[in-house]
Amino acid sequence: MEINSTAAQKAIEEPPLEQAVHSQSLEILERAARNPALTEDLALTLLKPPALPAAVIETLSNNGALLKQRKVRLAVVEHPRTPRHVSLSLLRKLYTFDLMHLTLTPVVPADVKKAAEENLLTRLSTISLGEKLSLARRASGRIAEQLLLEKEARIMQTALENSRLTEASLVKVLTQSGSSETLVAAVCHHAKWSQRREVRIALLRNDKTSLAKASEFAQPLPLAVLREILKNSRLPASVKECLLNSKASMNTH
Repeated sequence: MEINSTAAQKAIEEPPLEQAVHSQSLEILERAARNPALTEDLALTLLKPPALPAAVIETLSNNGALLKQRKVRLAVVEHPRTPRHVSLSLLRKLYTFDLMHLTLTPVVPADVKKAAEENLLTRLSTISLGEKLSLARRASGRIAEQLLLEKEARIMQTALENSRLTEASLVKVLTQSGSSETLVAAVCHHAKWSQRREVRIALLRNDKTSLAKASEFAQPLPLAVLREILKNSRLPASVKECLLNSKASMNTH
């Protein structure tokens, strides 16, 4: 009778899951998190409070059935209190666009964002053209930077229009020997990027820049500055000589 009485008392004290996920008690929250009857919706409700204790999130991450749910996995990784080892171990189980979402979510810690970007970068060679186009349009600047090197012109051109692409990233790509002639031509004629001084300098150092565009970008530069830029340029010697002679001729008139 005493055992039955204790069990009955515990049943009375144990709130239903719908209430337990809103509890302020760490013990009740942890029991709810490990409960195999916890549904996807209730798990997402449990994860909503930004101050949810890390211990509860870790307990939930060990609830195998729930972690098969896409929304729950993502909610666990992006929660600001999730232990790093839990977040990092779940990244490889996330879908491509969930990873992209993480890289753009302000509350996600910087190291988790970086790991999500690394994971995305390793997938670029295996994902579809449509996925690459979506990433080129919407992903972080680091992903857009990598997609500038794609052979498919549509992907490269879309990445060039990505609002998160920085001038520094574009300059970095243009100074690489792997930058394509298509990319160089696109940047040379781009209404925004072709007007940036540092981008123009990078183009003057790229061997795939046409003579016509190199002449246009060299024209406003002082001779001494142009000469310094061309010292580290991969432009053909004949093009360099033409640019310097043209500039010297202008200075004598």
